[in-house]
Amino acid sequence: MISETELDKRIDDLVAQFPPATTDPVTFLGAQFDRGLAWAHFPEGLGGLGATPTEQLHVLRRMASLGAPSAAGRNVIGYGMCAPTIVAHGTDEQKQRFLRPLFTGEEIWCQLFSEPGAGSDVAGLAARAERDGDEWILNGQKVWTTLAHEAAYGLLIARTNPDVVKHKGITAFLVDMHAPGVDVRPLYQATGEAEFNECFFTDVRVPDTRRLGGVGEGWGVSITTLMNERVSIGGTVPARGAGLIGEAVKIWKERWSGRSDAHAMSARSSLMEAWVRNEVGRLTNWRASDLRRAGTPGPEGSVAKLAFAEENQRTTELCVDLMGADGMLYGSSYPQVRPTESAMSGGDMRKAFIRMRANSIEGGTSEVMRNIIGERVL
Repeated sequence: MISETELDKRIDDLVAQFPPATTDPVTFLGAQFDRGLAWAHFPEGLGGLGATPTEQLHVLRRMASLGAPSAAGRNVIGYGMCAPTIVAHGTDEQKQRFLRPLFTGEEIWCQLFSEPGAGSDVAGLAARAERDGDEWILNGQKVWTTLAHEAAYGLLIARTNPDVVKHKGITAFLVDMHAPGVDVRPLYQATGEAEFNECFFTDVRVPDTRRLGGVGEGWGVSITTLMNERVSIGGTVPARGAGLIGEAVKIWKERWSGRSDAHAMSARSSLMEAWVRNEVGRLTNWRASDLRRAGTPGPEGSVAKLAFAEENQRTTELCVDLMGADGMLYGSSYPQVRPTESAMSGGDMRKAFIRMRANSIEGGTSEVMRNIIGERVL
């Protein structure tokens, strides 16, 4: 165990030696990793101090308050999903090789699970990997891969034994996204951005040293990844009144404050209902974070992810409603750009309203979340 006082001392020493305002983000994050303040709940030597998830949450809050660069913002898939999976299932060599450049953002990561014929049914995948000496030959297609166009590496699962039940014939790999045979193509969304991609793998050679976990043990690897993904998506604990609900309040103050007509009273009532729902979700996630242990998260991540997805959609819809006719005007042209970060929230609320339609699909659909809650919680 490490006390919050000791954590604060380490954080204070870090920002004193590497002031966030004047230090290159890669340098700062590298120093943060070396001090065990990357993921404080990870083992020592791997960016952690063997602390608890609650103490890691304390580190995140302190770092944000000091204006430190965010590793999650630079490498959202790698930070919240791939890194915990590598720690849980990786070899010592893999942990030493990948965790530090992942945290600093020098190597961006993506997650390659979904396929055109197997979206929420992850175990129904068709991508194949066949053993060839000390290598595997990978063929197949993945889809809806966030930031694959920026990624140096991807966490991929493929079928390595078609003769056993579908959950048992899967193996996980750490794939070089710039290897020969890898083709990443943009999928332009309704926002006009290609945050997602489709990825094709044609005779891609993957060394056996880049296999994550045992042969045929990819289902367990994928469960670790998905559980951490759901916590990463829905389990954050923002400051009170921050995020989308803060944007809704801002729009209310700009457009509705001071009015007392029936429309304004109805809008205020909707805003207060949204505030209560967002605050309940925030406090519930805070409580869950205090109870969470290191390792593979439990089903609480599915509860948080379900609530997060549906409330984000309701809150951005409220924002658009509060904007009146302006809420219908996202723009007459679509930029067709490929962003360097995942556009989860913030910015133009009209764009956020469109983007949040994906929240109830990514990381497992809301229907899948309800199944998990029914089977593993209730």
